[in-house]
Amino acid sequence: MIEKLPGIIQANRSFALRVQSFRHFLFGSFVVRTTDWMDLTLLNWLVYQWTQSPVALGVLNACRLLPILLFGLQAGVLADRYSRKKVLMFSYAGIFASTLLLAYLVYADLSIVWLYVVVFARSLFMTVEVPVRNAFLSDLVDSNQLSNAISLQTMVINVARMVGPALAGWMLLKMDAPILFVMIGFGTLVIMASLNGIRVKEERRDPIERSVKSNKSDLKETFQYIKENHLIVSILLMAVAPMVFGFPYTTMLPLFVEELMGMGPDGFGLLLSASSVGAIIATLVLSVKSPRHQGKILIFSALGFGLFLGCFILFTANYFLSIVLMLVVGFTSQMYRTTSRITIQMQVADALRGRVLSIALMDRAYIPLGALLIGVIAAQFGAMTAGLFMGFGCFVVTLLIVWKRPDLWNT
Repeated sequence: MIEKLPGIIQANRSFALRVQSFRHFLFGSFVVRTTDWMDLTLLNWLVYQWTQSPVALGVLNACRLLPILLFGLQAGVLADRYSRKKVLMFSYAGIFASTLLLAYLVYADLSIVWLYVVVFARSLFMTVEVPVRNAFLSDLVDSNQLSNAISLQTMVINVARMVGPALAGWMLLKMDAPILFVMIGFGTLVIMASLNGIRVKEERRDPIERSVKSNKSDLKETFQYIKENHLIVSILLMAVAPMVFGFPYTTMLPLFVEELMGMGPDGFGLLLSASSVGAIIATLVLSVKSPRHQGKILIFSALGFGLFLGCFILFTANYFLSIVLMLVVGFTSQMYRTTSRITIQMQVADALRGRVLSIALMDRAYIPLGALLIGVIAAQFGAMTAGLFMGFGCFVVTLLIVWKRPDLWNT
């Protein structure tokens, strides 16, 4: 069966892996996404070790979040105005330099305030990288391969999410944090090397013609386009339910494990791994065949995400059942998120792809806001109430949005 796989890929023209440039980019993406998760694990560990303060962790993650809210739209403009390959090279160079600076700050044991400043600065480059990287896929593959390319890239991100934190934890036992930061930084050079050898399929725009348009004109054009495309508006609205109510479950999972299951880090790790396995299965399913009836998949996966998350909270007393339910939570949540990205990418005009994606990807900012809301509920009414509010809140709000935006069902 394995021997037949290359032939199957070559025979199916919708497989993005047929494109050599995409294969190189996917490999580089796996390396850099793995180092991203290593970096996140290392930063959280260091800040908590230094301060023993959950507030300090909140400030750290705010430094990662604020650039998305402040400059996410500008990143989309860059993706549509200039060569996406060159913008990616610039952003990765900035990430590399700022990661080496983090290594120096940790080595010199300077004030944590400087750490926050550099994390914020580096997040500016990361804010640029995310929408440009997603838009860049359309420069590498044909339109009939785009859905498969998005699914494969998402699968790589989920595999990296499993590998990165475990690798960071193991390596911290073997080496000092500054050295590990340097290794993480050099991981960025891998994607830069991959990009250097990649040829995009065609020039999408005339950079000189695009540069005469003002930033204000770019944004006005973007919002007008979204306003006229009712399906994109519906997808953006629908993100509120899963991102605010559902996806904070990864942040709140330690609370549920300790308060509702009476377990420690081992139980937390196993449940998180089960969620990642479910997410990988979802992206594998979507990568095998481009999804039809995307609107229905979007709706059912969001409803399933909320329903199974609520069931997980109800049945935390049964550890085996909790693992199974968490796997399904990972599957449905990733099915929703990947289908949402595919649907938007297939709908949007290429000249506005970066700007529309930058707006869609700003839904990541909903997660910490949701986590704050759920945290307040947990403090006032307990972990069980907070968990049920998350799961069934996601389910009910999704139903309300679908009722108000029935065009999603027919997509």
